[in-house]
Amino acid sequence: MTDAERRLWSQLRASQLSGAKFTRQFPIGDHVVDFACRSLRIAIECDGGQHSESTTDDARTRMIEAHGYRVIRFWNHDVLQNTDGVLARIAGEIALARNEP
Repeated sequence: MTDAERRLWSQLRASQLSGAKFTRQFPIGDHVVDFACRSLRIAIECDGGQHSESTTDDARTRMIEAHGYRVIRFWNHDVLQNTDGVLARIAGEIALARNEP
């Protein structure tokens, strides 16, 4: 795991964030996402600089979404420098997912 993934996992594990249970390195279709909440169908990806010019990330996101997951992407830098903001966004997505029919 990268430093950003370790930091995020320390806040997601054991249902610490809004009571949502996340797992790490979860396979969805042909892809493995960094973190996933299976019950709420949320997938979280932490991206490093190599993704800045990636032509495959959009296709990867569409494929994961085709399996019914909402994909949230964060830059590693944002996770490390603005952890509270990242967690607030994830908490918002959790609340949104719980309110969907």
